Amino acid sequence: MSTRICIITGTRAEYGLFHPLMKEIQKNDAFQLQVIATGMHLSPEFGMTYQVIEQDGFVIDEKVETLLSSDTDAGIAKSTGLCIISLTDSLKRLQPDWVVLLGDRFETFAAASTAYLLKIPVIHLHGGELTEGATDEGLRHAITKMSYLHFTSAEEYRKRVIQLGESPERVFNVGALSIDNIKHMSLLSKGELSVLLNVSLDVPTFLITYHPVTLEQNTSKEHFNHLLRALDEFPDYQKIFTLPNADANGRVIIRMIDEYVKNQDNKAFSFTSLGQLKYLSLLQFSE
Repeated sequence: MSTRICIITGTRAEYGLFHPLMKEIQKNDAFQLQVIATGMHLSPEFGMTYQVIEQDGFVIDEKVETLLSSDTDAGIAKSTGLCIISLTDSLKRLQPDWVVLLGDRFETFAAASTAYLLKIPVIHLHGGELTEGATDEGLRHAITKMSYLHFTSAEEYRKRVIQLGESPERVFNVGALSIDNIKHMSLLSKGELSVLLNVSLDVPTFLITYHPVTLEQNTSKEHFNHLLRALDEFPDYQKIFTLPNADANGRVIIRMIDEYVKNQDNKAFSFTSLGQLKYLSLLQFSE
């Protein structure tokens, strides 16, 4: 009988990292791939990116809606609780042998908590890293303590996971999935990318990705306003923004980006989700 491996993904960026691993699991007869899509994947506000997963040829076994239309701390906490409740039912139905999680978001923390309490062993990717100023920091280390196997992206992070008390024989430094993705990905040409984005790339371009400092209280507007004023110092540059994730105070930044783009007379553009291929390709042609 095939080993059931359940990938739980809640964001567009995380799925981009998972994609090649999911392909490897899918084509190996020793494994049965299960996929649970939750969080931003199911939100119209964040691009309904579960459709990308399906377009890539994966079957989503469970779509778990958990994201409240709120970016307050209370809203994020409630979304986390709803995720635990909903994932409990999904995991009881799927009965995976392993749950695979990546990173440090609140949806990932909810998934780790659920699997841990259901006594389903967790494989955690990208543990041991540091994210100053973000709730991700504490959530990541908590996920580490609820996981059984650990695959880190650098030796420093492997050592940190071991310092947290995990058995060295269950912690492996395998490098970053994103590096493998880049090495095996055929990036788009400037012409191809311009057509897909409907944006000329023949002018100097900034690519801007900004996420809120989630451990601080209501500072997103002030911080992001400083960034916008700095961008104003480069009037000859085109600005392309990617919108932030569903984090505390993230919608404040989205509103500010929308207003900025509206007032830039076709010299600024925003995208809810570029996807990994377009994003990495755009980095080639950005300052």
